[in-house]
Amino acid sequence: MNELPVGRRVAQWRVRRNMTQQQFADRLGKSKSWVDKVERGVRRLERMSNLREIAETLRIDLEVLLAEQPQQPDPAAAGVEGLRVALARYHVEGSARPPDLPELRTRVDHAEQTYRHARHSTLLALLPGLLDATRAARPGRAADHLLVDVYGLVALALLKVDQGELAWLAADRGMAAALATNDPWVAAAATVPLAQALRHGGRRQSATEVALVAAHRLTSPRFGGAPAGEPFLLGTLLIQAALAAAAGPGDERGVRELLDQAGAAAGDAGAGGGSFGRAAVEAARVVAESALGEVTAATVGHERLVAGDGWRWLPTEHRAAYLLDVARAYALAGDMLRAGRAVLEAERTARGEVHDRPAVRDLVAAVARSDATPPGLLRLAATLHVT
Repeated sequence: MNELPVGRRVAQWRVRRNMTQQQFADRLGKSKSWVDKVERGVRRLERMSNLREIAETLRIDLEVLLAEQPQQPDPAAAGVEGLRVALARYHVEGSARPPDLPELRTRVDHAEQTYRHARHSTLLALLPGLLDATRAARPGRAADHLLVDVYGLVALALLKVDQGELAWLAADRGMAAALATNDPWVAAAATVPLAQALRHGGRRQSATEVALVAAHRLTSPRFGGAPAGEPFLLGTLLIQAALAAAAGPGDERGVRELLDQAGAAAGDAGAGGGSFGRAAVEAARVVAESALGEVTAATVGHERLVAGDGWRWLPTEHRAAYLLDVARAYALAGDMLRAGRAVLEAERTARGEVHDRPAVRDLVAAVARSDATPPGLLRLAATLHVT
């Protein structure tokens, strides 16, 4: 029955309950013609109130009526447990034949691309073995840099599935490895996931401070000869500082100044693609304005951003995560129709960003309770088992 259209499921459950179309229509307060059109798929069920009433009349749960497939085991759970075990291994013996560094770099690059495409369950399955292999590599500058990258990926992946404390542990390990290199650029790169982990855990002041300290070190005359990626890294740190500062009461002017500085760094970096650029700054500005309560400014900024050329250059994961932030802003403003549309657009952009993240379920459930929500959102709610 899970493969059937909603109307056909209504018909089958009506027959199971030994009701004629007329009897069913009478109980619903509808016409027999209305029921017939619903069951044949001529009339779509778009209102949550109608769906709930039908489910109650048929004496079934709403998710039975809507779910496309039975609930499956959480594919991310095994990966999280594998990472928990890997992080608890404090003594990783070096192998007589340590991993080949170019091959290891290829594996790390693949994991990074997996993250950018929001394949979070796949990434969580890859990371325990990758972390062990990187830790077993023969010490050296290249291996140390890879280890910092992997710890950062572990932290970001764990944040996606709401494992905040474990993510903080991984980010802290990455920062310790980065500081041991005495390279401020490596330390700055390790600061990005650390700031995100701190912000996720509600430690917004600490997140702001670590990001700003790293950013200031990059601009210090002591560290001349910046690598080619300087504007990207500096701008990303400023964005992290601004988002953390905007997450609570504080200096609104300071938040906007940080974003203006990030915008200047984006200008230095050029308009190319990637996770940092003008579009990334504008996306952060929308999220920050929403957090500051400036819903109108956030809405205008969002519409301008998605209409611009830079939008398509953002990585898939970045666009989908941003759309979920926009959906939360619309929901807080009471615009459930736009909130639902933003969630569905996020799902079309990167399915894993919606289906693999536990925090999204609360958002979907809240939007689904509104009669104004788009019909596709109801099916998503049932598939996620949050109806």
